[in-house]
Amino acid sequence: MNEFLSDTGLDKIFRQARTHTAWCGETVSDVLLEAVYDLAKMGPTSMNGCPLRVAFLRSGAAKEKLRPCLSAGNVEQTMAAPVTAIIAYDLAFYEWLPKLAPRRDGAKIFGGKEALIQETAMRNGSLQGAYFIIAARALGLDCGPMSGFSRAKVDAAFFAGTTWRSNFLCNLGHGDPAALRPRAARLDFDEACRLL
Repeated sequence: MNEFLSDTGLDKIFRQARTHTAWCGETVSDVLLEAVYDLAKMGPTSMNGCPLRVAFLRSGAAKEKLRPCLSAGNVEQTMAAPVTAIIAYDLAFYEWLPKLAPRRDGAKIFGGKEALIQETAMRNGSLQGAYFIIAARALGLDCGPMSGFSRAKVDAAFFAGTTWRSNFLCNLGHGDPAALRPRAARLDFDEACRLL
């Protein structure tokens, strides 16, 4: 378990991976989408709460339903992507704790505590959303995560009457490398970190 990933693996997940906005025409199978989720779900969350929920939009009808929710700059890339995942979280995640963390009393810990529920679901759902991107890249997909959309409209269109809430969108498929711009800078260790 103490082995490092190869440079090839690290390049695929991090160093050479890019945010894609242009897509090749290849489809993404249900089997591959399930495999992405099956990897992403393995990452840690507090109390093993696992609030991540994903709606995979693949049909023309689903994409058209999403269109009015998107910022103008994100319409073309999203309509062209083979799949758009709505990365969401479940405000009722704690109801699953009898299965996920049987020694925890979810109702006692979270019942009626709306601020705690929201904070816990959003934080851990975001964490799982990052795992989702890493899993997709590890399995050969390119990703185009974005926040340029109306959460209220997405929630009304796709999650009305549920406890699911949208967090961000992630286009999935095989990106067109010819359309990539040069990579933007990142902060160096001494600019972003402190050793205390």
